[in-house]
Amino acid sequence: MNWWQRLKKNPLARFGAILLIIFYITVIFADFVAPYDPYYSQPNGSLLPPTRVYLNTRDGKFIGPHIYPTTQGDTDLETGDREIIVDYSKPSPLRLFVQGTKYNLFKFSLPLPPKWQEVTIFPGIPLNLHLFGTTNDTRFNLLGTDDQARDEFSRLLYGGRISLFIGILGVAISFPLGMLVGGISGYFSGWTDSVIMRLVEVLMTFPSIYLLVTLGAVLPPGLSSTQRFLLIVLITSFIGWAGLARVIRGQVLSIKEREFVQAARAMGAKPLYIILRHVLPQTATYIVISATLSIPSFIGAEAILSLIGLGIQQPDPSWGNMLSLATNASILVLQPWLIWPPALVIILTVLAFNLLGDGLRDALDPRSLGR
Repeated sequence: MNWWQRLKKNPLARFGAILLIIFYITVIFADFVAPYDPYYSQPNGSLLPPTRVYLNTRDGKFIGPHIYPTTQGDTDLETGDREIIVDYSKPSPLRLFVQGTKYNLFKFSLPLPPKWQEVTIFPGIPLNLHLFGTTNDTRFNLLGTDDQARDEFSRLLYGGRISLFIGILGVAISFPLGMLVGGISGYFSGWTDSVIMRLVEVLMTFPSIYLLVTLGAVLPPGLSSTQRFLLIVLITSFIGWAGLARVIRGQVLSIKEREFVQAARAMGAKPLYIILRHVLPQTATYIVISATLSIPSFIGAEAILSLIGLGIQQPDPSWGNMLSLATNASILVLQPWLIWPPALVIILTVLAFNLLGDGLRDALDPRSLGR
């Protein structure tokens, strides 16, 4: 039985993989899935609870799923409770594939030097079709609205683009660096190994969370969220490669003594070629498993920085800065629907990556292959 079959037979790993596929597809198509613009503030719609869906009108006639226009009323100054005004005279049907806010699907922009202004790489496909919504101007707030009257569900989807892809980009930067440095250190040994390992040990002595907070605090205040996002990736990648380099170095010390490496050296192959072509591929099993288990740490780092105000800044959404509302005790008590969605998706994402990583570790274990 090969590793792929073993992985498919692991129900927890399969659950983690399916959950991640759903999350990534959803955020990639967030423009289509989200019913509204995540930056739009609806009139008289601050801190509304999730919109209630009805199936029948008051006279008992079935008209399918529908909602009623909902707005905020006065606030009780003593208890903080908000009056919710529902206009039951105007039922609004809910439908799939409705026309709505215009957007450019798959639009991709990056801040490029020398001025680091955002440059559109791909303009996207202009559309105005959304997965679900109402057939009129009545707003369907699936998860309610935040303190700025913005749709919480739409912001959750758009924020997932940053929170989910920061882990992949972080691994794509830190792991090649850690593999190369660890491979060179283990292959050459001697003084080269001593110097590199001392540098690695120095980097590993820095508490990662304090370093993240310090570096996040010194970022220039005028940066856009895209620029800040890329800097967070670079910062977290700089922190994350040292531990990997140390593990790879230990594996290379063993691999370099094997016959195929000795044969390549005897044939005159250059050291860098041997490292990249013959040595590092032998560590692929560990790399795949470690990368899968490392992505949650990058997601957590972004969430922590954004939660304390040093990451992605409002009004741009990320799961971290959506959780920042949890620091407001009144919102935590009176509007819990603003807290549990970003907290839940972060927990589920970390859990899914860990389940998938554990499944890969079991499936790729050389002692279990062939059984």
